[in-house]
Formats: sequence, C-alpha cells, structure tokens
Amino acid sequence: MAADRWKPSVTVAAVIEKDGRYLMIEEMTRDGLRINNPAGGLEAGESPLEGAIREALEETACHFTPEALLGVYMARNPDSERGPGVTYMRFAFCGTASDPVPGRTLDSPVVRTLWMTYDEIVAATPRLRGPLVLQCIADHRAGRRLPLDAIYTHPSVAKPAAGSATAEP
Repeated sequence: MAADRWKPSVTVAAVIEKDGRYLMIEEMTRDGLRINNPAGGLEAGESPLEGAIREALEETACHFTPEALLGVYMARNPDSERGPGVTYMRFAFCGTASDPVPGRTLDSPVVRTLWMTYDEIVAATPRLRGPLVLQCIADHRAGRRLPLDAIYTHPSVAKPAAGSATAEP
C-alpha cells in the first residue's frame, strides 16, 4: 500500500498597481468578506501565466498583461475551505490591467473590485484572505521582478484535443 503523496494546492495571482494603488478583490468566503489579490486555482491544461491572466479577467473583468514574475510563495492554512492543513503554492505575477470589459460580470464569489493603497491594505490585514496577499504586494513594492521565462511549461501540459490520447513526458 503506497503512502498518500503530499500535494500543495497550486494558485496563481496577479499584482496590479496603478498610480500607487493596487487592484484588489473582495470575495465572500465561509469566514465572511475577505480581500485578496485577483487569484485562484491553477486549472488543468494551463500554464501558471495563463492561469493568472484567466483569473484576473474572471475576478476583475480586466485583461491582465503580465510583465514579470514576482515569485513563488508557499503558506499553510490550518483551516482552509479545501480541508484542514492545506498548503498553498502561489505563482504571483505583476503587470498592468485594461479598463473593465463592458458588461462582463465578476465570477462568484467576488463581490467587487477595489483600488487600495499599500497603507489601506496593511490596515485591512485582519480581512486579507491569507498571508501571501500582503507578501506579494510587499515584494512588488520592494522592486522584486523575475523574468517571465523563469517558468517553463512543457507543451504536454496543454489541454488535449477532444478524443486524443496523451503520453507521459
């Protein structure tokens, strides 16, 4: 009998700053309204970069243009909606966003978007979704930037066409 393999929950995030304010989302969680970067789970068949672009559009109605990788972050949430003791691995990117796409609705459970200063985000620390939210913004403010090609996604990750077989790389 094989032991269960530990697997972190992989998430992607967009850190978007304009004129000293960060684009944040307010979302409903089981603990009430929480503030987060536009972020969410990486889906099968997408690269971390593709996931960040998708999540930003779904949660802000804005097209996100990544410019750099901020970093890869890990944190353990002892009481997550996905179960006790879940460890999250977050790929965070920074870049710019378009104006909201007219008529596009925000994905549930996002309630609204907010443009917040760093000081406002720090003051809202008890309402942040987790510790990585502020860490990503702090790294952005500190000037951390890694090239986008620091993350390589092999073509075998792409979603296969309907009915096609995939081979292990």
